Amino acid sequence: MTLTTDRPARGRGPRRGFRQAAGRQHHAGHLTYVLLGFAALLSLFPLYWNLVAASHSGERVVEAPAPLLPGPRLLDNLTFAWNQVDMGEALVNTTVVAGLVAASTVVFSTLAGFAFAKLPFSGRNVLLALVVATMTVPPQLSVIPLYQIVTDLGWVDQLQSVVLPSLVAAFGVFFMRQYLLEALPVELIEAARVDGAHSLRIIWHVVFPVARPAMAVLGMLVFVQAWNDFFWPFIALTPDGNPTLQVALAGLGSGNHTIDQAIVLTGALISTVPLLAVFAVLGKHIVGGITSGAVKS
Repeated sequence: MTLTTDRPARGRGPRRGFRQAAGRQHHAGHLTYVLLGFAALLSLFPLYWNLVAASHSGERVVEAPAPLLPGPRLLDNLTFAWNQVDMGEALVNTTVVAGLVAASTVVFSTLAGFAFAKLPFSGRNVLLALVVATMTVPPQLSVIPLYQIVTDLGWVDQLQSVVLPSLVAAFGVFFMRQYLLEALPVELIEAARVDGAHSLRIIWHVVFPVARPAMAVLGMLVFVQAWNDFFWPFIALTPDGNPTLQVALAGLGSGNHTIDQAIVLTGALISTVPLLAVFAVLGKHIVGGITSGAVKS
C-alpha cells in the first residue's frame, strides 16, 4: 500500500507568489499624478511671478490686485538692473566664490569624513563631537573677530575674505562621515593596503569613487548656499568695490528715497537663472549618482 500526501513542492507556493509580486512594476495612479502636478505648480509659481513682476513697472507691481500675466518691460528692466550695479562683475565674482567654496568643502569634508569613519585614532569621538557642536554656534557670534582678522590682513573688499572662512563646513564633514560609514567597506581599504597602496592612492582610487554620489549632492548644496549667501559677504564686501550677486542686489532699485520693486525682482531673476541652468545640466548626473550609490548588488 502506498500512501500519498498532497504536499506543495519546495520553492513553490507563497514564496513563489511573493517573488512574482516583487518583480512586478508598480504604476502610479491618477491621484498621484494630480498631487505631483499640484506640488510642481506650487513650487514653480514663485519663479513665474518673479518673471511677471520683472516685466512690469514698479508702480504696477505694488498695485492690488497683483499682475498675473507678463508685461512689456522685461528687456528694459533687465538692461537697467544689469547696468545699475554692474551685474556682469557680480556674476563672475559669485561664480568664483561659489565654485571655490563648493570644491574645497567637498574635498576637505570627504577627507575628514573618511578619517572619522574608517581611520582609528585616539580621541576620534571627542573630535567628532566638537565638530558637530560647532554647528550649534550662530555665525553672527564670529562676525566681529572674523572682521578684525580680515581687516588686519588687508582683505576687506577682496574675494578671499569670503572664500577662506568657508573652505570647510562642519555639516559637510558629518554628512560625508555618515555616508562613508556605511558605503565604504573596510575590506576595500585593507585589500588596497595589502596590494601596497599608500594613503593618497587609497583616497584617490577607493574613497573618492565610492563617495562620488555624496560628493555630488554636497557640492550642489554648498554651491547653492554660497551663491545665495548674503550676511558675511555684505559685511566683508562693498557694492561699489568687488561685490557678489547678493551684495549687488542690495543696491538695486534705490533712488529718490524709494525702492523700485520691479528692478529688485529683476535682479533676483538674473541671480536665479544661472542656478537653474546649472541644475538643468548637472541635475540628471547628480540624481543618477545618488541612485547608483543607493543600490547594492
